[in-house]
Amino acid sequence: MLELLNLIGAQLKPAQDGQWLDQIEPATGQVTGRLPRSNAADVEDAYAAAAQAFPSWSATPIERRAACLRNLAALVNQHSETLAQAESQDNGKPIRLAQSVDIPRAEQNLAFFASAIEQFSSEAHIPAGHTHINYTHRKSIGVVGCISPWNLPLYLFTWKIAPALAAGNCVIAKPSEITPVTAWMLSQWVLQAGFPPGVLNIVHGLGPEVGQAIVEHPRIKAISFTGGTVTGAHIARTAGPMFKKMSLELGGKNPAIIFADCDFDKALQTTIRSSFANQGQICLCSSRILIEDSIYDRFRDALVAKVQRMQPGDPLDPATKMGAVVSASHRDKVLGHIQAAHSEGATLLCGGGLADAPNERCANGYFIQPTIFENAGPSCKINQEEVFGPVITLQRFHAESEAIQLANSSDYGLACTIWTQDLGKAHRVAAEVESGIAWVNCWLVRDLRTPFGGVKASGVGREGGWSALQFFTEPQNVCISLSSIEMP
Repeated sequence: MLELLNLIGAQLKPAQDGQWLDQIEPATGQVTGRLPRSNAADVEDAYAAAAQAFPSWSATPIERRAACLRNLAALVNQHSETLAQAESQDNGKPIRLAQSVDIPRAEQNLAFFASAIEQFSSEAHIPAGHTHINYTHRKSIGVVGCISPWNLPLYLFTWKIAPALAAGNCVIAKPSEITPVTAWMLSQWVLQAGFPPGVLNIVHGLGPEVGQAIVEHPRIKAISFTGGTVTGAHIARTAGPMFKKMSLELGGKNPAIIFADCDFDKALQTTIRSSFANQGQICLCSSRILIEDSIYDRFRDALVAKVQRMQPGDPLDPATKMGAVVSASHRDKVLGHIQAAHSEGATLLCGGGLADAPNERCANGYFIQPTIFENAGPSCKINQEEVFGPVITLQRFHAESEAIQLANSSDYGLACTIWTQDLGKAHRVAAEVESGIAWVNCWLVRDLRTPFGGVKASGVGREGGWSALQFFTEPQNVCISLSSIEMP
């Protein structure tokens, strides 16, 4: 049984009032440990440590900050197998997914922003006549809050803290209470990596308690949040009137647009991956598959045939491609969406219920069959609300304009995939689809230099590359006269 602790200043310690939350393995439904049920008092304790550390850390040479991030990246690499095992057990995802994506990407996030901050340059503007010089430099904000989700625990946790720390801020970070283990493991190496006490504080607990305390704290200057749109709206209502900086990466209802001139086999295989990777629990997953009429039947039949052969397995089995959903409550939420689709007249093509347990160890786990519906109208809940599970819908279109209309019929606008061999069509459709990211003939290809985020209900602001470093800094322009000063 694991006993997780908060990292506050130089100490690993429980919540001040001694309260705990159970940690549950999704594949078995069994309690495997406990974590602190912290509250506003613990956040205040973390703030005091961060505020004390900020003057020195913000003045630390960039090269030293970068070295600390690289040291932490090296420690992630050194413990990669243990982290992958923990991520799989804590989240329910296949261990090979954690080994190939989650943990390597966490290491890359830390290393990338170590390099990025060393290249983050100031600007100078000199007018004709050389009468003045303006230079703009970027200053650390102060103490910032980073709140990360449960679906990609260490991957997105490091995605937030790395640019914040690189830019010279001190951080109070809250990992999801559902998947806290790898953030707790990371907390044990922070001081070893060379970060001074108080620079990175990790506080465990519930969103309405710890998360709310971070968001409403009057001296925490910025909030970076990834999670559900409803929670994001609440954060905006709370933090907006306090004039905090906010970066909100929220939900998605992402279309995959399959044109008749696609590479059929590549589009089919990638759409299966983009629909069901991590049990559909990635904000970038395709959930609305839009298929051109002339290939609709063929693509549907091939897709269903392959998906029917997919069976969830034990996440700790290296052969497993699809694991458990993250919790009992999330399992019930996904099943509720499936039932609602039935009620609205959608046609079930495969799946639609609980999956058989893959073995005795997983007899009480949270496994759902990969599910496909068709004949649900664009306005149906199943095509409008984020399911965040292994559930997709198929819709047919007859023309490019109709495909764009269907793609844009959702309140969300995070990502889309476009499958066509026509380069002109690819550019036209990408330009017309309302999304922060458009992948053409690929999916989940990420360059860490590019801006990441969505439009409409999918969020506010951008993460990644310069966008992240700009968010975690404030620009100051300094104007200096170059003319001689006349003495009275």
